[in-house]
Amino acid sequence: MRRVFINCILILLFLLPEIPCFGGQTGFTQEDRERLVRLEATLKVFMEQLDKRFEQVDKRISELREDVNKRFEEMREDMNKRFEQVDKRFEQVDKRFEEMMTFLWMLVGIFTTLTAVVIGFAYWDRRTIIRKARDEAIETIEREGRLKEFIKALRAYASEDQKFATVLRSFGLL
Repeated sequence: MRRVFINCILILLFLLPEIPCFGGQTGFTQEDRERLVRLEATLKVFMEQLDKRFEQVDKRISELREDVNKRFEEMREDMNKRFEQVDKRFEQVDKRFEEMMTFLWMLVGIFTTLTAVVIGFAYWDRRTIIRKARDEAIETIEREGRLKEFIKALRAYASEDQKFATVLRSFGLL
């Protein structure tokens, strides 16, 4: 494309003076023809050099493009490695958090068990002590008090009175 554009411009520059309306002559002399041949040769050399320069620039651009692509690929690989490292760290943190939660559930279970055992022990202890205290109190009252003698007296009276004996039987004293 560049070459076609440059060729068109050069042709216009060389043919413009030859057009009659621009002050050109209608015929060419031998000197003009030789000049035109030299000019064409110079133009051809110039075009070849220009093409070489463009090829060199294209080559440099392609080399730079490849270099940039390599660098981007290396950067992408580095970023992928870093993301993998971050993912591993997150997995480690998740695992650690899960272990901590399991440990906390263990502590909750142990605390609940201890609390239930302490409450159960306190209830059992109170019930046992109250029963024992009641039995001891009854025993002491019966042993030391006059209640025993009073019950003996009531039993003796019940042997004489049938109505009274029925009442004592109903209360389990006879």
